[in-house]
Amino acid sequence: MLTLFGILIILLGIVTLVTKPIFKTSKLLQWFTPKRSLQIIGVGIVMSIVTGTLFYAEPGTAYAVQYPWGGQKAVFRQGIHTKMWGRLIPIQFELPIKYVIPNTEGDLGEQSEYANVDSAKYWAFSDAVKARIATSVVISINTEDELQFLSVADRNKTEKNMIRSRIIPNIDQSIKNTCKLMDAQDYISGQASDFDRYFKDQLENGMYVLEEYADNQTREIIGDSSTVRTIVNKETKHKRFRIQIRNGEPVREKGNSLKAYGLTVIQAVVTEIDWEETFDNRLQLQKEEVAQTQLEKQQAEREFYRAQKEKARGEADKATERARLEKEQIQKTIAAETEAKVAEFNLVKEKKQFEVEKFKALSKKVAADAEAYQNAKLVNAGLTPQERAEWDYKTSVGVARELKDLRLPEIFIEGTDSKNSNNTLLESLIGADLAKQMMNKPQN
Repeated sequence: MLTLFGILIILLGIVTLVTKPIFKTSKLLQWFTPKRSLQIIGVGIVMSIVTGTLFYAEPGTAYAVQYPWGGQKAVFRQGIHTKMWGRLIPIQFELPIKYVIPNTEGDLGEQSEYANVDSAKYWAFSDAVKARIATSVVISINTEDELQFLSVADRNKTEKNMIRSRIIPNIDQSIKNTCKLMDAQDYISGQASDFDRYFKDQLENGMYVLEEYADNQTREIIGDSSTVRTIVNKETKHKRFRIQIRNGEPVREKGNSLKAYGLTVIQAVVTEIDWEETFDNRLQLQKEEVAQTQLEKQQAEREFYRAQKEKARGEADKATERARLEKEQIQKTIAAETEAKVAEFNLVKEKKQFEVEKFKALSKKVAADAEAYQNAKLVNAGLTPQERAEWDYKTSVGVARELKDLRLPEIFIEGTDSKNSNNTLLESLIGADLAKQMMNKPQN
């Protein structure tokens, strides 16, 4: 741009220098003196030289410089560099490319402010369900190999041309192949991560070569889908697609890879899918059915756990009652055992006491027998006069001691010995009482 501006300044100086002698009366040309015209031409020449020989490399951008004499070089660092009136092909280090689903008004929203943003296209899955697929792809160029970068820049001429003619067709082909490998139902049932994996792998390493195989063949694990379609004669045909495998590796299309251009896929993901209306309605019915099934399942589980709870409560009650009865049984058993042990102890005690009394009785019997035997011996042998005198003495002493302590009544009434006497015990007592009173009466 600056070079063109310099050339225009040079042309302005030449025009004023040539036309002033012709239009001498022009007030506008009177200001352009020959000296000033030559100065303008000089400024234009200097500007053209500076802008033609130098350029400023912006950060994050690689440049391929193609010289007029056929040479070229690559510039990967920012700053001022020489180009010697060469042609510049700037390419960003990382190229963001997005497919965005438009809103109801057909606008792309804030994404439209960025470069390399297009409206998402409709793609058909293996079961013929169509959907608009929004993707986000980031491609990185090779800044290590200068020759490869220059070759890519030379073949594509501009960054925009490289994106439109190389990268976007590969993205579209990758999405198309990946959609053939699964049904829409498979995608929403958990194979979304497989979709991203297939998508990125094909972008980076080349497109898969797909093959259709019969329904009776073994279903593969990688890149396998089943399709049921209705045809005109109302018969159903099962179609499946899989990746061709050779020597354990996927077969890829030759010459259709971003890696061949030194491009690396940093990111390739599906950000959003807009299913066609018929499939959305089917999904809504499926969601309602799943919700109803989940509700019934929860209710069944609730009833099951309620029954389990009642069963557990019954088991707990049984365990409690069993524990109570076992406790009573243990108490009764312990009481019976204690009573039996007490009875056994009492029996032993009585037995021991019986033996003691028996031995006491035997001892008394033996002592009595011994005394009787001794008395019998003494009787048989007879007492000597001395022993008999000693025995009489002890007897008399004992009798005297007893008579000493004997207290006789102060009043004694002697009755008659006659059997025909009319005195009774009452009369005797009355007479005794009268006699006692007479004795206690004081004398005058």
